[in-house]
Amino acid sequence: MREVYVIGVGMTRFAKHLDRNIKSLAKEALDKTLGDADIAKEKIEAVYFSNSNWGYQSDQHSIRGQVALRPIGIEGLPIYNLENACAGGATAFHLAWMGIVSGIYECVLALGAEKMYDEDKLKMFRAFFSGIDVENMEAHMKALNDVSKNINIKIPAEDHSGGAGTNRSAFMDVYSAFTRYHMSKYGTTQRQLAVIASKNHYHSSMNPNAQFQKEMSVDEILAGRIVSWPLTVPMCAPVGDGAAGAILCSGDFLKKIGSPRPVKIRASVVGSGTDRPIEQEDQDIACRVSRKAYDIAGVGPKDIHLAEVHDATSFGELHQSESLGFCPMGEGGPFAESGATKLGGKIPINVSGGLESRGHPIGASGLGQIHELVTQLRHEAGPRQVENCCLALAENGGGNLAYEEAAMGIHILERVA
Repeated sequence: MREVYVIGVGMTRFAKHLDRNIKSLAKEALDKTLGDADIAKEKIEAVYFSNSNWGYQSDQHSIRGQVALRPIGIEGLPIYNLENACAGGATAFHLAWMGIVSGIYECVLALGAEKMYDEDKLKMFRAFFSGIDVENMEAHMKALNDVSKNINIKIPAEDHSGGAGTNRSAFMDVYSAFTRYHMSKYGTTQRQLAVIASKNHYHSSMNPNAQFQKEMSVDEILAGRIVSWPLTVPMCAPVGDGAAGAILCSGDFLKKIGSPRPVKIRASVVGSGTDRPIEQEDQDIACRVSRKAYDIAGVGPKDIHLAEVHDATSFGELHQSESLGFCPMGEGGPFAESGATKLGGKIPINVSGGLESRGHPIGASGLGQIHELVTQLRHEAGPRQVENCCLALAENGGGNLAYEEAAMGIHILERVA
């Protein structure tokens, strides 16, 4: 296969941008990405545009990339619009990689932009239902609730005055069901989840692009308002807005422009979930997709120096640390408590702050991960720099069907000496 490189990345700060629209956010991310690559926009041969919510929020159901990018002079060339729930950014990056590796294009752009925050909380939280089978919503949520039955942990009485779609995203109920199952099976504790969240808030305090930039102690995390037990507010990704982009190119194009800061893509894989039994953890989507990525890259989990994983809640990071092979199944909690996943540890995870603290504007999140890893592999991350890192992994999941994500993208990137 042809070698493919990332030569430019850029992103807005992920935050509540009430006074901005998709076009404004996309322009900022594009300008920063082009500036980082030090090329003119005329060099771009195709664009892969990721967005999930624009149709729901503002009725822009179609031609989203064309609408967002024409005001900033991106027109005439192929613009591919895609939606893959929270995995949209990773999918855009994968398709951009395919465009180069296939030989069709020499230089392309992957760009994700999203407006999620709305002062109408009911409208905002109901938007997340689209990441689940809406025609089968009641049966799906019942199946997840049944996961909490017949488990050997005591679940505190909860306030049911609200609920999924009214005072929280339905995905917080999805995550809490899986968290309770894991706690019952392996002895995982709420405090271990708080350790992960506290670690990510510490990381984000050094990231100027993060939505949250304040450290929080483990006790502060535990004292937070319960969203869906055992998850407290600081353990959950905030709702926010933002955009991020990456420019990919071929080896031949790289030679022509002589970029001094390229990052090589060793593997890029996208997969979909299956209807596996919940007990069959070795067939989890992240296990399956990461094995393919490791095989393509010719590396294993022990070779990875840092990772950005999809932590819509702190349990998401715990689960992915196991499924990606960084620690044995069931040991994600003790692994985090040991300090292994913190900056300076064995395998730093979510040094950007992750979705929990960097933020999670759905269609842009996967490309926000790429921004962080490229910055790290260039050794340009400042106080949050992972020392001497050369190989990094990004995992970005989206939606939920049965007992796992509906879609997932995994990429392995390498520093070019």
